[in-house]
Amino acid sequence: MMPGTGRPSRHALRHIRLAALVAAGAACSAASPGAGPVPPRLTCRVTAVSDGDTFRATCPQTVRVRLLLIDAPELDQRPFGAAARSELSRLLPRGATVALEQDVQPRDQFGRLLAYAFLPDGRLVNEEMTRSGFAVALVYPPNVRYVERIRAGVTAARAAGRGLWATNGFGCTPKEHRQRRC
Repeated sequence: MMPGTGRPSRHALRHIRLAALVAAGAACSAASPGAGPVPPRLTCRVTAVSDGDTFRATCPQTVRVRLLLIDAPELDQRPFGAAARSELSRLLPRGATVALEQDVQPRDQFGRLLAYAFLPDGRLVNEEMTRSGFAVALVYPPNVRYVERIRAGVTAARAAGRGLWATNGFGCTPKEHRQRRC
């Protein structure tokens, strides 16, 4: 609320509009005859990639998006953070269309939209980041819809020595790094 006005702030209005868009998508998906329960997807345009698991998009409001079930090296984990950001930028270049699908919990403690990102060809960006070896699995229930695909991607990349697995880039996982354990 805006102090003294009784009206919602711009920030609150933005969240209300985004929630309405997602709800509208859910209603449309549920109404599709014979399609079964298809999770709603919000079509967005990528505006910037922040790091290997976070980007900004316009859907039509600008939102910060945190990719679910993955964890990429932090930017200060040199050179691994920059490599992970480059890989996400390759998958999601500025201006690219991406479809966002949410799970149970819609936002994280930083207000970022938690989502699975799908490319126009149907590939799951979250999974592609693990398969290419630039992210590891990070599971926070209840958001677990594609957990087996993500874990399989990590296993395949590690076994093949792809991406950061080839350079011991996960000798200190991003989570351990944030906790200053290594």
